[in-house]
Amino acid sequence: MPHLPEDKKRILTRVRRIRGQVEALERALEGGEPCSAMLQQIAAVRGAANGLMGEMLEIHLKDELVSGDTTPEQRGAQMAEIGHLIRAYLK
Repeated sequence: MPHLPEDKKRILTRVRRIRGQVEALERALEGGEPCSAMLQQIAAVRGAANGLMGEMLEIHLKDELVSGDTTPEQRGAQMAEIGHLIRAYLK
């Protein structure tokens, strides 16, 4: 979770934007919109989710690795976690 209030506000704004995009997708599906319009909306949702993931990853790196007081063992565990997150992000 973001520790700084401004980081939390930015993330919440992104999440709310994604929610709006998903709701628009649902309305398009219910309204019988053409597949091309729905595919465009899905691409927008995917782009927004990727942006959210990138921003959260940046916040996590800043909060945990840059400003944290850690031992070498803790830093190794954190790097392993970051590696896992990056691999999941790139799938």
